[in-house]
Amino acid sequence: MLFFERDIAIDLGTMTTLIYVRGRGIRLRESSLVAMDSTNGRILRIGEDAKKMLGRTPANIVPVHPIVSGVICDYDMTARMLKEFIGRITSFSLFKPRVLICVPGSITGVEERALIDAAIEAGARKVYLLEASLATAVGAGVDINKADGHMVIDIGCGTTEIAVVSLGGVVQSESIKTAGMAFDDAIVRYVRKKHNLLIGARTAEDLKQSIGCVYPRPEVSYEEVKGRCLVTGLPRSVTISSEDMAEALEEPVARILEAIHLVLERTPPELVGDVSENGIILSGGGSQVWGLDRLIAEQTGIETILVDDALSCTAYGAGRMLQNLNDMTEGMINLARRREMNV
Repeated sequence: MLFFERDIAIDLGTMTTLIYVRGRGIRLRESSLVAMDSTNGRILRIGEDAKKMLGRTPANIVPVHPIVSGVICDYDMTARMLKEFIGRITSFSLFKPRVLICVPGSITGVEERALIDAAIEAGARKVYLLEASLATAVGAGVDINKADGHMVIDIGCGTTEIAVVSLGGVVQSESIKTAGMAFDDAIVRYVRKKHNLLIGARTAEDLKQSIGCVYPRPEVSYEEVKGRCLVTGLPRSVTISSEDMAEALEEPVARILEAIHLVLERTPPELVGDVSENGIILSGGGSQVWGLDRLIAEQTGIETILVDDALSCTAYGAGRMLQNLNDMTEGMINLARRREMNV
C-alpha cells in the first residue's frame, strides 16, 4: 500500500452518513440529504446545511433523500453527495482512496452495481462492499472469524437488519423496512387518531427521543406537544404520556419482534445455543427507544445488550475492517445470489 494512500469506510444511512478514515477515526457525520432547485436541477446545499433548510424554503427548493433503506434511489444525487463528502476529507490527497461501503443484507445485484458506480464517480479508486451486520458485530467487539454464533440487530432509520454471524459471514438474516422512520410515522398516526391533532415528523421524533418507550417506565413521563387541530384548523397543544408512546409504538415493534423470531427459527440449533449464551447485540439509532432491549430479552428469553455508541457502532466496525482490505474481494459481493443459493 502506498504511504499516502487513504482507506475510508462509509456507513451510508437513510438519514445520516458516517465516514471513517483509517488511522484517524470518524471524520465526517452528515445528514444524507440534498437541497435542490427544482427549476434548474442545481444543488444548493448538501448534508447538515440542507437539513437546516427543511420547511423554511420556497416551493422550488426541494429536499432529496438519495438513499432509502441503505440503497440508492437517486443515482445522480448520491454520486454528487458522496463526491462532496469524500472531497471534504481527502482534499489534500493526491491519491484516490479505496472505499469500503456498508450495505444491507436485502440489497440486490443492480443496487450493488449502482452503489459501486456512484462511489467511483465520486472519486473512489477501488470499492469494496461489506454487509452492515458484520460491521456492526465487529464494532461491538465480536471476533467474527470464530465458529461462534452471535445475533446482531441494527435498527436504523429506514431498515432493521437482523442477522446471525459466524466464521466471518452471515448465516441467517432478515431485513425489514420497519425502523426509526416507522416509529415516527406510528406516533404521528396515534396522535392524529386519539387527539385529532396533526404533528410533523420532526415533532414525532422529538417525542420519541424524550418520552418514547416500548416497555413500562418506572415513572410515567409527560410531554406537551403542539400541532394543528384537524377539527378547527387552528394551533392546539395536548399532553402526551410515555404510556401513550408505548401504545403508539406497539405495532412497528411487533413487526421487529416477529422478524427476530423468524431468524431464530431458521438458524441452525448449534448457533441458536451460541446466541443464547452470547446474548443479542442491539445497535442503531432506532434501538435507543427506552426499554427496547428489555422487551426483546423478555420476548426471546435471551439477554440483549445495547452497545455503548449505537449510532456509530457500524461505522467503527467498518473502520476496523479496513485493515483487511487487501484480503477482500473488490466490487460486487452478489448478496442476492447467495440468498437464492441458501433457500
